[in-house]
Amino acid sequence: MSFRFDRFATLYVVNPLRSSSSNRTPSIPILMYHSVSGGSEDNGSEDKREAAAHPYYRTSTSPQRFAEQINYLHGNGYRTVSLAEAVSELRGQSPVADKQVVITFDDGYHDFYHHAFPVLSQCGFSATVFLPTAYIGESPVSFKGRDCLTWGEVRELNQHGIRFGSHTVTHPQLRDLSPAAVKDEISGSKKTIEEKLGREADSFAYPYAFPQTDTNFRNMLRNLLVEAGYQNGVCTIVGLARSKSEPFFMERLPVNSCDDDSLFQAKLAGAYDWIAKFQYASKMTKACLRSVSVESKYRVSKDFPAVHEEAGNGPCPPETCSR
Repeated sequence: MSFRFDRFATLYVVNPLRSSSSNRTPSIPILMYHSVSGGSEDNGSEDKREAAAHPYYRTSTSPQRFAEQINYLHGNGYRTVSLAEAVSELRGQSPVADKQVVITFDDGYHDFYHHAFPVLSQCGFSATVFLPTAYIGESPVSFKGRDCLTWGEVRELNQHGIRFGSHTVTHPQLRDLSPAAVKDEISGSKKTIEEKLGREADSFAYPYAFPQTDTNFRNMLRNLLVEAGYQNGVCTIVGLARSKSEPFFMERLPVNSCDDDSLFQAKLAGAYDWIAKFQYASKMTKACLRSVSVESKYRVSKDFPAVHEEAGNGPCPPETCSR
């Protein structure tokens, strides 16, 4: 295995420090999977792109590695709970039990049906699959180079205890859209899932990297989710879900084939949560630098405001100038 800094820091710096600390707050790991694939029967070109990515950014887990991870959970006494149950416990409405885990899958890929569900079923585990509904059809539809589930498969899985939530309609960068378009994306997907399954879809998963430093966007999205009738949600902020977690933007732990036993177990224990602090600090630093840069440029060109203004709307806000 090639050297990766995040693994080294997690296993040899953070985990030993965490193990010696007595300060533990109630928490629940929410695992974030995408595709369970890899092999001759799967999409070769997509597997090549996956292999070229840094281990942190990979979104595929091989069927063998997935089975090993789920069997570890089962063999060590973990039980799966829903997002609603996790929120209820973390908000103090019921005790937080040890060894609970929420298992989630983004993008609704077809390989969940063949590779993930049989393993989950064998262990008596459930999961929540987040669907980008524009790519869920009566026959297979491709998304990012992989086929997605069909509505027939979704209904069958739903009858066997798999939960389904919204991943928007078309999986866009929501922050690039108008509030009206964001509302259409989150409301439309929820309505479609409920019509197809005949039951409430109350969970939402944010697509792409979550803009955690953009307070205005977060507030707007939260209000729209509440208005649409959602009860809870998850995002891509890394970490265990805790009592202080935002119920609509709960943290998750990304999992893929590069997570060996030691790293997988360390993530479950909370030793990977440092990543979120590192990422937040990095984003805040970049936002400040962009702000300084924009203000500096605007002062220099104050006699020529059109250089930094669009249609008379004033200088581009720091959070939206560069993405």
